[in-house]
Amino acid sequence: MGLGSAGYRDGASVRGGAIRLYLVAVGRLRRGPLHDLQTDYAGRLVPPATVIEVEEKRKLSPAELKAREAELILAARPAAAMLVALDRSGAEWSSRDLADRLAAWRDRGAGAVAFAIGGAEGLGKPVLEKADMVLSLGAMTWPHLLVRPMLLEQLYRAQQILAGHPYHRD
Repeated sequence: MGLGSAGYRDGASVRGGAIRLYLVAVGRLRRGPLHDLQTDYAGRLVPPATVIEVEEKRKLSPAELKAREAELILAARPAAAMLVALDRSGAEWSSRDLADRLAAWRDRGAGAVAFAIGGAEGLGKPVLEKADMVLSLGAMTWPHLLVRPMLLEQLYRAQQILAGHPYHRD
């Protein structure tokens, strides 16, 4: 069973059922190719992933901005969701590792997982401290708006791995 082909009764997650996936991301993604890619991969997931955008519009120093974005991320994530922070200091997983981790969380009854994606300054310390897991997409630096469709594709790939679909090739 994938991340969510069944498992909801009256809108509530049941043990071994679907995991709701959320991306809590800093910044607004405008219409265009990245938005289309994000929408495509979010919609491929079952159930579809939800992207929650947060943004601070005031002119703040980089340190103040990072701290404020951390507050916004923590306030926006679903309360019961496990929190995975994306940060260069995190663990590096293969696609199969991600699939295995999601399956383990699903099998332990996790109803939701929220992935936190920081802005240009990265994630604030409060997000990293509250995270259940810190994940890195590798040593390279990626634009925060590009990380969204990249992560969604990996979540879709993980779902296909768990379903035994040939989408992923080792």
